[in-house]
Amino acid sequence: MSNFEQFHVDFYQSNYTIEDQEEGCNSYGLDKNLCESRKSQTEKQPAGGAFVPSDMLPSPQSYSGQILQPAYSPDTPSQLGYVDGFDEEPPLLEELGINFEHIWQKTLTVLNPMKPADGSIMNETDLTGPMVFCLALGATLLMAGKVHFGYVYGMSAIGCLAMHALLNLMSTSGVSHGCVASVLGYCLLPMLILSSSAVVFSLQGIPGIVLALFIIGWCSLSASKIFTSALAMEGQQLLIAYPCALLYGLFALLTVF
Repeated sequence: MSNFEQFHVDFYQSNYTIEDQEEGCNSYGLDKNLCESRKSQTEKQPAGGAFVPSDMLPSPQSYSGQILQPAYSPDTPSQLGYVDGFDEEPPLLEELGINFEHIWQKTLTVLNPMKPADGSIMNETDLTGPMVFCLALGATLLMAGKVHFGYVYGMSAIGCLAMHALLNLMSTSGVSHGCVASVLGYCLLPMLILSSSAVVFSLQGIPGIVLALFIIGWCSLSASKIFTSALAMEGQQLLIAYPCALLYGLFALLTVF
């Protein structure tokens, strides 16, 4: 048993010293700078049994943040231009392209045919107002006992394609399908007055025909005014008003008969 203890002590004890390390460096011809750096690191280290105050120990960077709230760092994503919050996001209606101010201005332009149209606003492909006006026209016709939703959508689509081809032939700048559909849909607003009147009384008479002709002229005048201002087609308003009157005349026939 004594032999095992003596072996245990001899196994863990060593006579290796710093001088032996220096002699080893000199004897084996190692780099002088490497040996000096090892010596300096050994001198800086305190003895194993010596007491070192906590103030003299190199303390790592302390964490001053809270739980789930990391400490401030200059390289945080907020400083790099990254926005992580709902406050800086644009509104949902703006992302969908719905602008109520422009819708109101277009509606007032249609209701007042003598008011000059703003070409920058009318050249937008806004289909919110036209969809609402088409649904309102079909709903008022349904209240009068006429189920014509398919006719309304069909004539609207064919009329938009025909007007798009005609305007591209007449104008030099050209026009998109969305712009044509937007203008023709907004100018369908006076036709709602005619369809709402058909709910109250019958339009199959002289007063109804006069009202229908007036509404057709109103719609075609508003549409031609907007097209001439948006496409810079001065002097061609009557040429544009004629095919518009034919298109809105079909809607008037649906409403009257």
